[in-house]
Parts: sequence; structure tokens; C-alpha cells
Amino acid sequence: MSEVDKAQQLLQEVEFGGRKPQGWVRWLVLGLAVGWSLFQMYATYVGTLNELVWRATHLAFAFALVFLVYPFGRRSSRRRVPWFDWILGVVAVGSALYAVFEYRGILEERGGFGNPTDVLVASSTVVLLLLAAWRAIGPAMPVIAGLFMLFALTGPAGLIKLELPGILGELHAGATWRSLMNQLFMNTNDSIWGTPIGVSAETVFVFVLFGALLDRAGAGQFFTDLAYSLLGGVRGGPAKASIIASALNGIVSGSSVSNVVTGGNFTISTMIRAGYTREKAGAIEVASSSNGQLMPPVMGAAAFIMADLLGVPYPQIILFAILPAILAYGSLLVVADLEAAKLGLRGMPRSELPDFGKTLRGGLHYLLVLAFLLYCLLFDDPFRAGINGPLTPNTSALYTVFVLMGVIVLQELYRGWRGNDLLLGLRSGGQMIVEGLENGARNMVGIAVATAVAGIIVGVVLITNVGTGLADIMRTLSFGNFIAALVLAQLISLFLGMGVPTTANYIIMATLIAPTLFKLGTEAGLDYGSLSFGTSEVAILLICINFFAFYFGIMADSTPPVALAAYAAAAISKGDPFKTGVQGFVYELRTALLAYMIVFDPKILLIGVGSFGEGLWIAASALLGMTAFSVATIGYLAGNVNWLLRLVMLASALLLVSSGYVSDLVGVALFAAVYLLQRFVLGRRPAQG
Repeated sequence: MSEVDKAQQLLQEVEFGGRKPQGWVRWLVLGLAVGWSLFQMYATYVGTLNELVWRATHLAFAFALVFLVYPFGRRSSRRRVPWFDWILGVVAVGSALYAVFEYRGILEERGGFGNPTDVLVASSTVVLLLLAAWRAIGPAMPVIAGLFMLFALTGPAGLIKLELPGILGELHAGATWRSLMNQLFMNTNDSIWGTPIGVSAETVFVFVLFGALLDRAGAGQFFTDLAYSLLGGVRGGPAKASIIASALNGIVSGSSVSNVVTGGNFTISTMIRAGYTREKAGAIEVASSSNGQLMPPVMGAAAFIMADLLGVPYPQIILFAILPAILAYGSLLVVADLEAAKLGLRGMPRSELPDFGKTLRGGLHYLLVLAFLLYCLLFDDPFRAGINGPLTPNTSALYTVFVLMGVIVLQELYRGWRGNDLLLGLRSGGQMIVEGLENGARNMVGIAVATAVAGIIVGVVLITNVGTGLADIMRTLSFGNFIAALVLAQLISLFLGMGVPTTANYIIMATLIAPTLFKLGTEAGLDYGSLSFGTSEVAILLICINFFAFYFGIMADSTPPVALAAYAAAAISKGDPFKTGVQGFVYELRTALLAYMIVFDPKILLIGVGSFGEGLWIAASALLGMTAFSVATIGYLAGNVNWLLRLVMLASALLLVSSGYVSDLVGVALFAAVYLLQRFVLGRRPAQG
């Protein structure tokens, strides 16, 4: 098996499940996946389904696919579905569908207090959900949820008659199994049917489907070719083109592993041929692919959940995220340039690069589809202009999916016409759409079960006051210092990221840690005021803290020792996975700095920026500050940078990313001093390695 095939296999196991059933079971999987996509499109279009019905049906489809395509372990059969998986799948689907058919009784007649049948079904749903999550996203998330449930059941009045020590024992008296199941199953708030899976079903799915169809249509290859046609010939061109391609592919895919495999098959090998080491080539792809979730307008499931939890319209989240995304990718381009200068590399020969004009013309329709999505999200209903204003995110994505399906058919008909076979073109277009519907659904399995499990954690937090206990613990460990609390939160997020996907990581951090950070920040005097969205007021500091949690959730994806994106990149580059992960983490330190910048200066989110000139100044000083930080971490500017000059550059970075014109000017002066010292006094020193 080739290294690229190994990377594809890793992607298959992570994104689509490792099992490849044959015969009629393969057709069953196809039918379930396509049926799930069609159901989601129908539910989004009518918009009138009962919330519990929609969410439970969503989970039922995910259950069916989990037990068919995700084996329990690596030694499990990859081509045959064992009998016990059939039983588990049928029971799991039946448990979820029970909520569909009994929703009136659950919500109206029994008022959230389950009868014995309800409790039995709730128990099977919760247990099978944890098992499904173990298969689809690994053991970390279900283990965490299980520990939360165990804590909820422990206490003098709980199922487990045990007095917990210290502050843990003061939080609650303990819950019975029946009361816990009532909380987790018998309502649509703070349960497995709560906000996380609601956002997954009602918003995230249709965006993931849009990305899957766009990728299947060929947009990923177009973005890669376009990036190489623009930047492939400059110094460090292959790396810079890889970064831009990953940024564009991030619009299509919210998965760092998928982004690595999709673009990395070509970009990593060209970086190695240009002179980057195998580990650095893989690390650049890892960093750029992980940052793909920062790219508006489609920023992954966690961004939609953030909008819902904060009560901020998603289009506003897009506007907040624009400048940070530009800074993240702009600074990564600087990193690639510094590495190229350090290694003495040049760009690729123009003869090996795609023609820009031809490439752009060949994929212009993909850009038009993205423009259509942005128009729907930010401006107006394209079919009834001037009547309703911007569409909701899910309706915008649904309309764009319909348009994209038409574009796919026209694209393939045109190709068929050029090949004198219109029927072949029509058949090809239909096949692409079906495969896109299947891939979209299978991409959603992990998100659906992760958000449902996150609902368990949210429910336990509600009935146990564990959030208050964690706040006290964080306050004690940080000595009440806000910066120390941020560092502690960063470490928790990175630790969770070893086994928890970005979406679940963000939900845990937003539910448990963000309120504590907000309280400590307010006590520290960081009161930036609030923003109004309709009838709700949202504190600006709380928005900044949620972006902090979101960014570290993304960064955790590429943090060793468990960094699937690094393993995928190393499989392609034939480099060392751990060294690739460590190097990727060094490159990703810019994202960590960006997260802190947002907390201490909301203007990075363009909040409170009074003019275009002020916004330009903020962007320029922040980018120069992140450049100085990159110089300090990489150790190269106009030559090798010794440790003393690294400290000077670090000071420059901290001054530039601080809010204030005086600190910016001092930071610029320090940066210029180091550059001029190297350029004209010390001279350029040869650098290798």
C-alpha cells in the first residue's frame, strides 16, 4: 500500500468509518446515507417539523450508519457486519425513533417525567449513544460523559450512596437513575436533544452537505490549481500555494484530516521536491489545514453552535471571523517565507505550474456558487429581493445546495457535449450528486453523535451545579488571576483535543470553562460593554472568550501526541508523525497568540472599530506582531536570530498585539532595529536546517 493510500485509509476510518460492507449491505448503507441527506433537505425546506422529531430522526440515521460502517476495533471485520452490530443498530435506531412517535406524550402528556417504558428506552438510548460515540469519535468523549453521569449519580440521595470529598460533595445530593434519564431524554433543553444536536440537525448538516457536493464537483482540485498558478513560482511557492489552497479548501471541508488528504496528496510532494524537509512539508500542510475551520463563510460545526449558544446571528459570526482568518493565514504565509529563506529555496519553474487564466475560467462556476451563498447569508433572498432581507443560515445553505446540484448537472452535460456523449454527461452528473449526498451524510455521523453526547454533559452540568465547582477549582488553581486562568483553560482544551473532536471540545469549554473565564475577566476590569442583537444583549468579553475556546479547539486537532492531521500528513510525506506534529504545533503557536489577542482586544473581531483607517492600522500592527512572534519561534529574519534577538522580537510581538498606538510604535521600532541590525551590521548568515 502506498503512503497516499495509507492517508486515504486513515481519512476513510476517521471520516467515513473503516468498514466497507459488500453486496446488498453496501446498497443499504448508500440508501440510508442518501435518505438521511434527502430527509435533512426536506426538513430544512418545510421548516415546520417538531424540534424533537427532527433531532431524534437525525440521531436515528446516525445510529444506523455508525453500527453498519464503524467497527468496534481494528481487528473487527472490514467487509462483513457481525450479527451483534445488527442487533445494536436496530435497538439504537428504535430507541431514537421512540422519541419521534412518542413526542407528544413525552413533551405534553407526561411533562418530562417518564413512565417505566420511557426510562427503559432512555437508558438504552444513552448507553448505545456512548457506544456509538466510542466507535465514531474514539473513547475520550464517551468516557468524559460517563464520568459526568457517574458524578451525577453519586451522593447521599443518589443511586450511588457515597459522600464525595470537599467541594465535590457540596455541589449536589446525587440523582437517581430515573431522574437522570428524565433530564437526558424527556425534554428538548439541556439533554441529548438539546442545543448541540439541534444545531447539528437544523444547520450544520446542510452546510456539510454543501461542502461534500462542492468537493465532489471538483472544487478542491480547482482551489489547489488556482493557488499554485498564483504563488507556485515565488520563493517558497509550493508551501505558500499549499496554504492558500488549504484556506480555500477550508470553505469546502470543516475537517482538518480531510483537508490534509485532499490537498496534501499533491502539495506535500511538491514542497518536498522544492527542498522542505518531509516533516516541515507535512507540518505546513497540517497548520494550514487545521486553520481551514477559521475560514468564513463555512467554519465548521462549532461556529454554528457558538452562534446559537451566544444568541448571535451566524452572519455576524462570519463578520467577526474575517480579520482573524486573514491574520492566521497571512502570518502562516510569513512562516513559509521565513522557512524558505532559511533553507535557501526558490519557487517552482513556471512551466510546471497551471495557467492562471485557464484555471480560473475552468472553475469560475465554483466561485459563483460561493458568491451566491454569501449573498444569501449577508444580503438578501435572491428569489424575493427586497422582501425578507438575508436568509437564515440553513435556508441559505439549502438554496445553495439546489443551485450547486444544477451547476453539477450543467458542468457534466457540457463535458459530455464536448465528448459527443450528452447521456454520459447526464449520468456522470447524477452520479456525482448521489455520491455527494452519501459523503455529506457519512461526514455527519461523527458530528451527530458528538453533539448528542455533549448534550449529556450539558444536562449533568444543569442538575449538579458542577460548573460552579469547576469555577471555584479554576479560581483556586489560577489564584484568581485572569491570565493564569486563560493559560489553564488553554491547557484543558489542548488536553481534551487529544481525543475529542473540535465541535465537542468547544461545547465542553463553552459550557464549563467560558462562564468562569467571563467572571474572572469581569473582575479583572475587562468590561468591553455589550452588543445588541434583536431583543438580546451579549457581552463583548463573552464573545471574545468563546472565540478563544473555539480557536484552541481547532489548535488541539494538530497538537501531539494525538494529532490525526499530523499522522495523515506524515503518511503522505513519509516523515516521522511525531516530529511532524511537533513542528506543526510550533507553526500553530500563531493561532494561540491570535486567541489571546482577541480576548484582550475585541477590535481584532472588528468590534468597536470606528473607521476604515483604524481597521487597517489594527490589521497591519497585528500582522506585524504575529510576524515578530513567528521570527521568535522559528529563529530567522534576515539571517539566523540568536536567543537575545528572539527575546527582543518576542517583546516586539507583545507590544504590537497590544491595543494602543504608542505600544505599536515601540513594537515597530524594535522590529526594525532587529532587521536593520541583521541586514547591515551582522550581515546575512547562511542558515540550514
